[in-house]
Parts: sequence; structure tokens; C-alpha cells
Amino acid sequence: MPGPRLDEIDRKILAELQGDGRMTNVELARRVGISAPPCLRRVRTLEEQGYIRGYHAEVDPREMGFDVAVFAQVRLVSQSEAELSGFEGRCRDWPLVRECHMLNGEVDFILKCVAPDLRSFQRFLTEELTAAPNVASVKTSLVIRNAKAEPGVPFEVLEARLASQA
Repeated sequence: MPGPRLDEIDRKILAELQGDGRMTNVELARRVGISAPPCLRRVRTLEEQGYIRGYHAEVDPREMGFDVAVFAQVRLVSQSEAELSGFEGRCRDWPLVRECHMLNGEVDFILKCVAPDLRSFQRFLTEELTAAPNVASVKTSLVIRNAKAEPGVPFEVLEARLASQA
């Protein structure tokens, strides 16, 4: 479990930045209870060690005209490492695919896709996804509404787990 390698201050820094990655270092330091210079050093170390992978704005797809969200369950013909890697590479190249997760069980991958309209998604589905090499089948589910979209990890669960182990 990577969490215990971090001290309480590091975990607080990560939790605060996960909630608001735009705050100043001075504000972050105040929230976690240390001065600004060591806070900045800790943030840079967390970035270098890969705990912080980047910073971005959360853009509302619908406000940008992407009214369609779809989950696509993809089954491949072959699950050799070369074929799995090849499919993942294609997913990285498809702009409508926003997330790609390899699964175990009956489905090999689940993709989260967004599109401006149903026609655009249908074109992607028929001309690119189902036509891709090694794709055996695709089942899609159109998102009706989103009740929760919480990025990152639940730090309160990690802290409770660490407290129970102490």
C-alpha cells in the first residue's frame, strides 16, 4: 500500500491539491500547517515520485457541446499482450475515447466515450471501434445522467485505515 510511505503532511498536501489544484503554495502550506518553502519542496518531491501526475481543469463536456456519453464494453478475439497493447494504443489515438480500462472476466476493456451527438458516436463506433483489428464485439450503454464523478482517491478512507492499523 503506497499510502503509508507518505507521512501525514504529504497525505494532507495530496488531499488538498486533489480538491483544489489551483491554490497557491502559501494557501496550501497554511491548510496543511507548515511554512511555504518546505511545502513547495514536498509538492515537488510528490510530483517527482509520481504521486501527483499533473494538474488540469475539469471541463464540463455538455457545456462544450459534447452531449453524448457512452460506455463501450469491448471483447477482443485474442488477449495476447501484443494484441492488448495494440488495442490500448489505438484507444489513446481515438479522441472520443476519454478513458480506457482493461478488465478481467467476459469483457476485455471498458471505454468511456464522449461525442457531440449520437451520429458522431455512431460513426466512431461503426467506422473505427468495431472495425479495429482484433475486436470481436462491442456492447454500448448510453449515459442518461451522471450522479457522481469524483476524481482521485478517497483520502478519508486511507486515513481511517491508517488510524485503525496504528
